[in-house]
Amino acid sequence: MPEAVIIDAVRTPIGNFRGALAPVRPDDLAAVVLRAIVERTGIDPAIVEEVYLGCANQAGEDNRNVARMATLLADFPIEVAAVTFNRLCASGLNAVNQAYRAIKVGEGDVFIAGGVESMSRGPYSVPKAEMGYPWGNLTMWDTAFGWRYPHPKMEAVYGTEAMGETAENIRDQMPHLTREQQDAFALRSHQRAIAAIDSGKFAEEIVPVEIPQRKGEPIIFDTDERPRRGTSMEKLARLRPAFRKDGTVTAGNASGLNDGSAAVLLMSDEKAAELGLKPMARVIASAAAGVAPRTMGLGPVPATRKALQRAGLSLDDISLIELNEAFAVQSLAVMEQLGMDPEIVNVNGGAVALGHPLGCSGARILTTLLHEMKRRAPQEKRPYYGLATLCVGVGQGEATIIEWLGD
Repeated sequence: MPEAVIIDAVRTPIGNFRGALAPVRPDDLAAVVLRAIVERTGIDPAIVEEVYLGCANQAGEDNRNVARMATLLADFPIEVAAVTFNRLCASGLNAVNQAYRAIKVGEGDVFIAGGVESMSRGPYSVPKAEMGYPWGNLTMWDTAFGWRYPHPKMEAVYGTEAMGETAENIRDQMPHLTREQQDAFALRSHQRAIAAIDSGKFAEEIVPVEIPQRKGEPIIFDTDERPRRGTSMEKLARLRPAFRKDGTVTAGNASGLNDGSAAVLLMSDEKAAELGLKPMARVIASAAAGVAPRTMGLGPVPATRKALQRAGLSLDDISLIELNEAFAVQSLAVMEQLGMDPEIVNVNGGAVALGHPLGCSGARILTTLLHEMKRRAPQEKRPYYGLATLCVGVGQGEATIIEWLGD
C-alpha cells in the first residue's frame, strides 16, 4: 500500500472581515494557492488526479463546487477533476484527509487539497415560498456565519445556539476556566503571532495576494491582518461578554470572521521518488468524531484520541500541535482533557490572533504545522510527529497526524 506524502503547503495571508481580501472572490482566492503550489514545486498540473477543497459557506460566489471553478481559474487542464468538501470548520483538513485516503487505496498518485473561505463576501439568503409569495414578512439569513434555515427538530432536540453560546456551555461544564484564563490565552496567541510575523516565520508558507485597485498599482497583501500589537490583559478585560450578560466569551478571546485560502500537495511516495521530489512529511492517521452540538468545541478530544489510536501513538509522542482556536475557553478545555503541553500548542499563535476563515482553517493549521516542524527538525529526535485538529459546528472534531520526513 502506498504512503501518502506531503511535498509542500502554502496559504494566503488571513484577511479581516471586510478587510484586505474582501475585494477578492473566493474562487479567485483559491486559484491563487493552486497556482502557487504548482509553481513552487514545479509539477505539471496535468498529473494532478483531483483537487479537493474545503469550503463552509457555498451560498455565494463559492457556490456550485468552488473547487472546480478555482481549478479552471488557475489554468489547470480541464481533465483535472475537482470536488468541494464541507465539514464546516474542518473542511480544509477533511480535504487533506480525503486525499490521503485516496492515495492509500490507489485511486490516484497526485492530489492538491486545501480550503478557501471568504466570510466577507458571504451573501444574504432569502427562502422561496412553498406556494407562490404569501402576504407577510420573509426572513433573510446572513450566510457568513452561524445557522441558517434550522430544522425545528434539530432546535428542539440538539439546540441551535450560536457558536459563542456553545463555548459558554463548555464553560458551564468547566467553571474553573475563568475569564482571566481565557483572556491570558488570547493575549498569548496574539503575542506569539506577532513574534512569528516580526521574525519572518510565516514568510515561507505565505503566498502574497495581488489586489487590483481602481487607480494605480495593485496592493500586495502579504501579512496576516488580524493580530493586535497593542492588546493587553487590561484591554481584554474591558470587553463585554458577547453572548451572555454574565458570560466569559468576548470578541477578544474568540476567533474572528476572516478570509483566506490554503493548499497542500500530496502524492504517493512512489510518485514523489519518480519525480525527484523530497517529501516534507507523510500522513500516518486521520479521524473524525461526533460530540454533542451544544458543546461542539470539544470535538478535537475524541477525534485526536481516535487518530492517535490508529497511529499507534500516545500524545506524549507528538512534538508539535496545531489546535484551531475557535474560542479560548474551548481550546483550554480541549488541552486540559487531552493533557496537551501548552508549550507545544500553537507556538506561532492560533485563530484567536490569526483568524478563522472557516473552510480554509484546517488546511491553514496543517500548513503552519508543517513549516514549523521544518524549522525545528534539526533539533528534533526521530520519529518526529505533529498533530493538527479542529472543532466543528453542530458537534464534530477532525484530526490528522503527520510524521516528518525531511532533513
